[in-house]
Amino acid sequence: MNRFAGTVNLRELLRPVGQMLVFSLASSVVLSLIVIVLALIMDQTVVGETLLARSKVSLLTYTLVNLPQVILDGLTIGFVYAAIALGYTMVYGVLEFINFAHSEIFAVGAFVGVELLIVLQIYGMLEGGSLIGAYTWLIIAILAGMIGAGLLAISVERVAYRPLRGAPRLVPLISAIGVSFFLQDAIRLIESLTTGQFHRIIPTFGNFDERLTFGQIPIGDSVIALGIQVKSIIVIIAAVLMLVGLNYLVNATKVGRAIRAVAQDRATASLMGIDVNRIISLTFLVGGALGGAAGVLYALKFTRIDPFVGFFPGLKAFTAAVLGGIGNLTGALLGGIILGMLETFSGTYMSAFTMGAAGAEYKDIFAFAILILVLIFRPHGLMGENVAQKA
Repeated sequence: MNRFAGTVNLRELLRPVGQMLVFSLASSVVLSLIVIVLALIMDQTVVGETLLARSKVSLLTYTLVNLPQVILDGLTIGFVYAAIALGYTMVYGVLEFINFAHSEIFAVGAFVGVELLIVLQIYGMLEGGSLIGAYTWLIIAILAGMIGAGLLAISVERVAYRPLRGAPRLVPLISAIGVSFFLQDAIRLIESLTTGQFHRIIPTFGNFDERLTFGQIPIGDSVIALGIQVKSIIVIIAAVLMLVGLNYLVNATKVGRAIRAVAQDRATASLMGIDVNRIISLTFLVGGALGGAAGVLYALKFTRIDPFVGFFPGLKAFTAAVLGGIGNLTGALLGGIILGMLETFSGTYMSAFTMGAAGAEYKDIFAFAILILVLIFRPHGLMGENVAQKA
């Protein structure tokens, strides 16, 4: 046991868990206080009177009753954004350019995992099995998505980015956008040739759609059940494990040291015996694998995917990476949690605070508004860029 503790850096295992707890708690408290203050201010106005007449409940009561569920939903989507944002951050940390094709790599991972589960359903392997069997098949689907997306990321780096490594930064950026459009149409072509369908729905199996209820709160003439779906718990646990694993890889292993050395100075790292091309390929592999896993988790959470499924989650994950500090792993985690929480809070309370004039369909505006504000007032993100950590 002592030998194991000596070889495993427990600090690097526990530190990201503590950061997640702090970030989750802080964002929950801050956003909760904001909506509670707004509810107090607007409760005695025409906004509060309108809600009281319509739902028989005050604006403040409505806000407080929905808070626990909003926080749970916000954390779920926030961890998904954080997992995707890590792919942007990994590549930027080493090459200092934005891999806009990462959103399509995320989509490819989702399709690989979902198509595998659909094949298993066709052959009857998902029906009537035990819960252990269902979770085993889900893990296999996630691993398949990680492998497919990781290999694709390596191929993209080798074909589209490596030949342009010495070119001005704008050139590989344009190449990344081109790869993004190419992969979108490639997914459409493959799906049309193999299944004839652009929209795929993840099979229903296991107990993933089951909702665990914590309690019920009466509100007006109705009752709100507080709970969380099993698949949301899976998404959070899987995202936490990926974040912890990546943090340990980068900060507590020889491979991570090599990655940080290449990020700091490629020429010097090469002179010290580090195979720069191999390390960059490994970085794309890890980032792509994380994106593929996030794609399968996203499909599990929202059930339906299409060739363009990566666009908005990828854009929001990029926003999360910039918000936290591009190139900073901790910043990607912080940005993802904040963005997911803010999106969920706005989607839940905007309709009540605007008397129905603006609803959940306007929540995406916040992602772009945050990106603009961060770029104006703090271009390096909340935690600052960290593209050249000490190796």
